[in-house]
Amino acid sequence: MDSIDWDARLICIKGFRGVGKTAFLLDYIKEKFPESNEILYLNLNNFYFTKRKISSFADEFAKRGGKVLVLDQIQKYPEWSEDLRLCIDQIPEIKIIFTSSPVLRIGEGNPDLDGIASIYHLEGLSFREYLNHQAGSNFRTYTFEEIIKNHVEIAQEVIAEVRPLAYFDDYLKHGYFPYYMDDPNFYINKLLKNINLALEIDVPYINQIEFKYLTKLRKLLHIIASETPFTPNVSKLASSVETSRATIMNYLKYLKNAKLINLLYSNGGGSDDQLKKPDMVYMQNTNLLHAIAPNNNEKSTVRQTFFYNQVSYKCAVASSPKADFCVNGKYKFFVGGRKLEPAKDIYAASDVIEIGEGNKIPLWLFGFLY
Repeated sequence: MDSIDWDARLICIKGFRGVGKTAFLLDYIKEKFPESNEILYLNLNNFYFTKRKISSFADEFAKRGGKVLVLDQIQKYPEWSEDLRLCIDQIPEIKIIFTSSPVLRIGEGNPDLDGIASIYHLEGLSFREYLNHQAGSNFRTYTFEEIIKNHVEIAQEVIAEVRPLAYFDDYLKHGYFPYYMDDPNFYINKLLKNINLALEIDVPYINQIEFKYLTKLRKLLHIIASETPFTPNVSKLASSVETSRATIMNYLKYLKNAKLINLLYSNGGGSDDQLKKPDMVYMQNTNLLHAIAPNNNEKSTVRQTFFYNQVSYKCAVASSPKADFCVNGKYKFFVGGRKLEPAKDIYAASDVIEIGEGNKIPLWLFGFLY
């Protein structure tokens, strides 16, 4: 909440289904506008907006003294982009905060809102957030550079209060999405439901994929989950999914935009990289991996998926010919178990250790970046 510039006139909160966008907005309203008539929350699932334009509603709201309109699930409203632009241009006293699916084009590629909307991504729980909730602790975040330089002292402070490894394996299986708190026994079922909704509704609707091709998209995601991490052979994938190479490249991009997979490139995934085949493909987080392909539970796979997921939210992560990852263009990392030892100028992110030494850093500590 503190990282958002709330003074911006148009704010977008993007995130995967179930990540907590609605709860986040309602918390913001309760905290910043207690018992105020200046802010109004609207869920655009409401059938009222099949006959009423947002711009017309916003105009009336402003005339009644309203100042902030909070719109949940903007993708449910047709012509949302043009109508939001109309609000910004013609109703200067109104600010709008809205949520969207991660696949929705808000900035780049959207002529109505490019350069106008401030876009933020709500990620799943970091290991730090999960640990704070489960253990009743209040650990702060650390920058990547702080962890590199002071990891021994940071780890000692954490371990003095709680044993992080006692919680780590559970987090990897069911700690990324906050609804694990509701009923842990049905967490995987709910996650699979949200994955299928993303595949069946979000991705096809935004990318205009015909329903008959949905099985190919699902098959590709299952192949990725079962084999990740791997260097994609586009021709082989095209043959397995029974589609063209060009379609596979598009599907990889769609799945990445939907926050279902991560693609690793040599230059960190810049605009030039997007047109090329990725060096490696990972699942976006370890919970997705456990839900879709529970048999692909190799520790090396889970560890690398965790490292990429937690570090890439705050840092630039690229492939490296000398290690598993290169972070921020200069820190090279191998990711592995307790016996993993760093080489010269290369760091080790090691699992099953509480405290590191020198260039050897506990893997769990990279869950403290946000």
